[in-house]
Amino acid sequence: MKQSNHSRRNFLKKLGGSTALLAGGTSLIIPETLQAHTLVPNQRFTANDKIRVAGIGMGIMGFGDMQTALKVPGVELAAVCDLYDGRLIRAKEVFKKDIFTTRDYREILDRKDIDAVIIATPDHWHDHISIDAMNKGKAVYCEKPMVHHLDEGQAVIDTQLKTKRPMQVGSQRISSLSHAQAKKFYEAGEIGELNLVEATMDRSDAVGAWQYSIPPDASPKTVDWDRYLGDAPKVPFDPVRFFRWRNYRDYGTGVPGDLFVHLITGLHYIISSKGPSRIFASGQLAYWKDGRDVPDVVVAVFDYPKTETHPAFQMTLRVNFVSGAGGGSYTRLVGSEGYMELGGNNVKVVKNKLGTVPWYGGYDSFYTFPEAQQKEYVKQYEAKYGPGKPQRSAPKEQVYKEPDGHDDRYEHFANFFEAVRTGKPVIEDPSFGLRAAGPALATNMSYFEKKIISWDPEKMKVVNS
Repeated sequence: MKQSNHSRRNFLKKLGGSTALLAGGTSLIIPETLQAHTLVPNQRFTANDKIRVAGIGMGIMGFGDMQTALKVPGVELAAVCDLYDGRLIRAKEVFKKDIFTTRDYREILDRKDIDAVIIATPDHWHDHISIDAMNKGKAVYCEKPMVHHLDEGQAVIDTQLKTKRPMQVGSQRISSLSHAQAKKFYEAGEIGELNLVEATMDRSDAVGAWQYSIPPDASPKTVDWDRYLGDAPKVPFDPVRFFRWRNYRDYGTGVPGDLFVHLITGLHYIISSKGPSRIFASGQLAYWKDGRDVPDVVVAVFDYPKTETHPAFQMTLRVNFVSGAGGGSYTRLVGSEGYMELGGNNVKVVKNKLGTVPWYGGYDSFYTFPEAQQKEYVKQYEAKYGPGKPQRSAPKEQVYKEPDGHDDRYEHFANFFEAVRTGKPVIEDPSFGLRAAGPALATNMSYFEKKIISWDPEKMKVVNS
């Protein structure tokens, strides 16, 4: 007999099994750093155990997210939604022919056999669909940034608190082993007291700068343009604005919403921070003068207040789409005892404490003194510090490398689906998501309004406007 939707949902909640089970029934060995948000299962899933998921928005991230989500055992694709007909056709080609497809996401939310949705639409639809989905009883995995505008975030948080449905924001890096290890290093005091943070993410190719491909059949017939615009300003059909939406403020959030949010999310996870209190940004549209209305070079300075987990410090972020030297990304935390750097899948800690005892020699004013004063200086110096010059110890370096094959996006989905099954907290809930998206969106505000933005990291809102 077919299970009712109510009984099937209750059964999913009661399951204690994990999403980390291999399809053949073999348990993965989960590193200690990830055991906080993955479980080792004791049973295989049967047909009735399936979590049925739907994709809303099947562009680059939508396809990639769905392909990863379906690797998690016990997850089954039931439906997809997109506003370009070609992507609905492609979803049937890639996944399975009999999946339900629609242009109207509300048809997906009305289906009683769908437990969760993956939202990978343009940014201006994130809050609307997330709220509608949770109100319909669906669990939500929403791509970052969580919202398009700062004043939309609290409504998403309130809806999640009211409905109790799991919601995961999709900045998957914080489910990586490297970030888990970086958090361990930081909390163990490996770099001492934090002084500053530098984070960059550079790209030097057209696709990285959002010059995405446009299908030859793009037209008002194959694209639901009116539905796409939603609450954005009404303009005539333009395939560039549909397929390259990140280039436009009406639909996207520019460099900060696409990329700064990753860097901010990672830092907040590592040091358990709720965010900065002051934000200032500058930049320019230097190279991609293709009609876009957002900059391709952005630099921002964030001032973080003192908290229980860190002293006051400053973070500098930079993203550059015009680098001729190639792309790359890193985050460097500099402390009183050394520094820690994350890049790729590795974490490097260099213990290199700065000496506080001055010494004469090298590039120093000592050699500008008269000879008699040099001798007197040495005499006084040795009386105070002892004979000879203090020697700095050689830097000590340790490097953590993620094992080959680890997939942080998979772990982020595994954490989400575990929450769907068991009710356990996700790693990146709406409050965490807004505390990352908020400073990113405030960066845009600072850039376009040419002013410093004061941000309340506790209340998650701008305090000057």
